[in-house]
Parts: sequence; structure tokens; C-alpha cells
Amino acid sequence: MCGIVGVLGQHEVSPIILDALKRLEYRGYDSAGIATVNKGRLDRRRAVGKLIHLSDMLVHQPLPGRSGIGHTRWATHGGPSVANAHPHQVGRVAVVHNGIIENFRALREELAADGAVFTSQTDTETIVQLASQYLDQGMMPVQAARATLRRLDGAFALAFLFEGEEDMIICARRGSPLCIGHGEGEMYLGSDAIALAEMTNRITYLEEGDWAIVTRSGVQIFDADDRQTARPVTQINAAQARVDKSGHRHFMAKEMAEQPAVLQSAMGFYSGLDHGGVDLPAGLDFARADRLIMVACGTAYYACQVAKYWFEQFAGLPVELDIASEFRYREPVLGPQNMALFVSQSGETADTLAALRHVRPHVAQVVAVVNVPTSSIAREADLVLPIHAGPEIGVASTKAFTAQLQVLALLALRAGLERGRLGWEDYLARLGELRAAPGFVAQALDREDEIRRMTEMLAKARDVLFLGRGVMYPLALEGALKLKEISYIHAEAYAAGELKHGPIALIDKDLPVIVFAPHDALFEKTVSNMHEVMARQGRVLLISDAAGLAEAGEVPYSLQMPTVPDLIAPIVYAVPAQLIAYHTALHRGTDVDQPRNLAKSVTVE
Repeated sequence: MCGIVGVLGQHEVSPIILDALKRLEYRGYDSAGIATVNKGRLDRRRAVGKLIHLSDMLVHQPLPGRSGIGHTRWATHGGPSVANAHPHQVGRVAVVHNGIIENFRALREELAADGAVFTSQTDTETIVQLASQYLDQGMMPVQAARATLRRLDGAFALAFLFEGEEDMIICARRGSPLCIGHGEGEMYLGSDAIALAEMTNRITYLEEGDWAIVTRSGVQIFDADDRQTARPVTQINAAQARVDKSGHRHFMAKEMAEQPAVLQSAMGFYSGLDHGGVDLPAGLDFARADRLIMVACGTAYYACQVAKYWFEQFAGLPVELDIASEFRYREPVLGPQNMALFVSQSGETADTLAALRHVRPHVAQVVAVVNVPTSSIAREADLVLPIHAGPEIGVASTKAFTAQLQVLALLALRAGLERGRLGWEDYLARLGELRAAPGFVAQALDREDEIRRMTEMLAKARDVLFLGRGVMYPLALEGALKLKEISYIHAEAYAAGELKHGPIALIDKDLPVIVFAPHDALFEKTVSNMHEVMARQGRVLLISDAAGLAEAGEVPYSLQMPTVPDLIAPIVYAVPAQLIAYHTALHRGTDVDQPRNLAKSVTVE
């Protein structure tokens, strides 16, 4: 989950690397550092906390050089400290690392027995100690790096910088993403294209097991078997990869505001030009599937939970849903007529990628719903459906979630058509409802001032309970997750019908209870559960439409939503879930975009 940048440039690289690291700070912000080679000498600067601390240090302790590597860290082994910050350096080599070295303890013991002195708690230091040992044994830098890579078990993206080598960075990827940027007499590398967008629009993505020798004149890439290979150069839209807040206070605020445009754009991308339907990738085959297996993590998992209702309702397709981190370890039963669907914003989520690799030989088709069409999950799936949300920098996913819901709804409707559960006219009518979603989302965003006032009450709470039924139950889970992520308030979500099976014991006058309840087929049952809460003095915030609020009667707090078709209700009701979390966090003064202990792209298991 850390961010890596490397530059072989024609100018001083420290400011260039620092600027690139700012674009990767969503990947890690416990500490940061840069190492350069200048006149043959290797040197580095490291600081704990946000990048501003490293920036301040570089003002007082400049780091010259036209070759360098940089890193933003999200701690795995060893807490945030200068000693644990990257780059790690021993003797003539420095290393930056994203991932986990699983055999680092055995390596550490072996190296210590040979006289190595460790100064950090990290697994990464074993890498640089190994490389340094190989250099001391007389190996050249390329040999030392390759010998080191052979000893490592685990998932990683790595970059090596060597003293005396001002025209070379050696990099490698196994399990964690890494790409190389091509310039004019300059070369770059980064954890993703966002880091390199200001420097180049020509990107080469390393494949699993690749390692590379990067010089200013180009790159030599070798596969996992050390055979020199060629990887394509991809032209990216640099403008789309650039990130800024566009006048908003936070990236999260900007990304919430972008949702109507994102949904409109994605719908336009998939809309058929001449038949009124939608154009999805050729080769999708729902008719022959006997089961759909959906796998994801975090917010993407909740999007899948909503989609499970849709696939079963509209297509009559049995759905099995699993958290990616658990999926492989329960020995799932897989069949040749199963279709597997993987959802990930980044397309690099380590657990989801591992689950994809586990199922691929055993199922008929692997489909990916991702935001980054060049990502590992996208490249390894049989079919890819991009959600077209654009870069999402805020750790708490917003526009990616609603865009995932939209694309999953398109898939569920296509499945219904292919399996004969939806006729053509019904299919077109449902697509019309989806096309209306951007306008309703805009109306929901207009409730922001009202939500801001309500969250003054929530900001004082220690615990919050979310309730919903049907597709609103996953929305309740998503609302609780958002609140936990950025406000640090303990929050739980339950299917409202489960209230009497334990959670009602928590209800008292100090517990806010947020109820998602559009006026749908389950409304009366949900409101009945809500009244059980109110009878025990729970402070209820009911989120419903005009008909629902009128029927529910007097409640302590209420928020009126637009009246929407059932299909798009989860997309529209996601907005108040996001805004509640956002404004509660503002009242509490927490870091909205970079909440403690979290990183955006979870590339370690």
C-alpha cells in the first residue's frame, strides 16, 4: 500500500520525486523519504508523518542529484519512525519497497549470524542487507539485485539505487503493481500512472514476476525466468490521471460532487447507439452460467451485496458472495459452469487478485469490474468492465462505489435479458431508470446543508447504529463503514429485522440510529423496527422519501430524499451515507482524505 517513485532525470530530482509522492500520498502517509545519487555518492532524507515534514526537511537539508527513488509508507512491520521509514540504505545500496516479505525473519536471522546489524523493525531492511552483502562478495549491482530477488518470498514492488550508478535503477514486481514511464532522455517508475502523469503519458506496466534495468536511454525487462522480454508501451490520458481538488476543501468532497457526471459519463460509454440497449463486452455469457460467484473487499463488497439482490431478482441467477480475504481459505466449491465476478476500485487489491488467480482455472468465465482498466485484475480477467469514475484519491470510496453499483446493475439487467427473465421492453424500461440516476443523485447532493446540521448531533456520539432491509441493508453497512473510516466513531449496521435478535439491547437515549427506508415493499416492516427503537428512547434519523416520511409519523430527525425507482435507490441513498460521514468527520476535526491507519489501495494481504 506504499507509494514508490523513481526518476532518472536531466534536472535535480528531489523536487520532482516529492511532487510525484504527493500524488501517491493516498497510498501511505506514515512516513516518507527520498534517496539520490550525486557525484557517485548515495544519500537520503526521511521524515515521519505527512509529506510536508519531508518537504520542510529538504528546504534545510537539500538532497542534490539527478537520479533518485522516493517512498510514502503505510506501516506493516514496525510502527512509523525515522528508522522504519524508506528508503532503507546499507552501504552502497538503497531500496524502497511496497509489499510484505514473508520470509524476512529467517533471512534476518541468517544475515545477523553473518554480522549484519539491523537498525529497523521492517521486513524491507532484509532486502537491502542482502543486496549489500552480495555487493561485498564482489557482485555487480545487477547481479546483487537479481540474487536478492531470488531469495525473497512474498509480494512486493521494489526499486534499488546503487552508489556510483547515476544512470540505473533496478526494479521488480511480484504481487504489487509497478509501472515504468518513458521520457526524452529521462525515465521514471511509479506505483501507478497517477504518480507519473505530470512527467509522461507513455507507460509500460510490468507483468507479474518481471524485473527491469532502467537507464536514461530505456529499459530492459526480464520475466520471472530471467528471459529478456518486451512489454507494450501504453499511451495514457495524462489529463485524466492528474489529480487536484478543483476548489473543494477535500478530495472526498470533490469526488462526492462528481458523482452525477461520473454516472452520466459511464452510462454514455455503455449505451448502445442504435438499439436503445447497452453495449457490454462481447463474450459475456450469463445464459449458460449456473451460478455467479462475486468476490470483493470493503466498499466493493457492499456493492456486490446490493448486486446479489439484482442478479437474483432480475436474472434468477444464484449468487454466492464472499469477502476476498476469506474466499481462498475456505476451499470453495467451483464448477465449470460458474461465472466469477471480481470488483475492485484500484484493480490491484491483493486479496481480490489472489482470489481471481485461485478461481481462474476452475470456472467458465472471469469478469472484472474495475476503475483502472490497465490494472492487474483487469489484465488477468477474461472480460473487463471499467466503471469510468476517474482517479479517486480520498481513502473513503464515494464515486467509485456508486459507479460500481451502476455497472453491476447493467450486468444484472443484461443477465436478466439473456436468461429470459426480462423481456426487451422491461429491459429498456429498467435502463431508463438507470439513466435517470445522475439527476436523482444531484438532488440528493442538494440535501448537504440539511445533513451538515444533523451531523452536529452525531459528532458527539460514541456509537451509531445503521438499519436497513433488502438492498438498504448493504447501504446501512456502507454507511457504518464510512462513518468508522473517517470520523472514528464506532458504528454497526444490521438488517432491521435482526434488531430483536440481540442489537436492541444497545438501544438507549444516547444511541443515534440511522434508518434507510425508501417507501418500497419493505417499508412497513422497516418502520415497525424503527418504532421499536423509538419506544426505547433511541434517537432515530429516518432517511426516506415524501411518502415514507408521511407514513412513518413523527421521528426525532428525518431527511427527505427524492422519490426514485427501486432499482436505483441504493445508488441515490449512498449519497446521504457519504455526506453523513463527511460532515460528522468535519465536526470532529479528523483527517477526511487520509484517515489514520488506512490507505487507499490495499496491495498487501
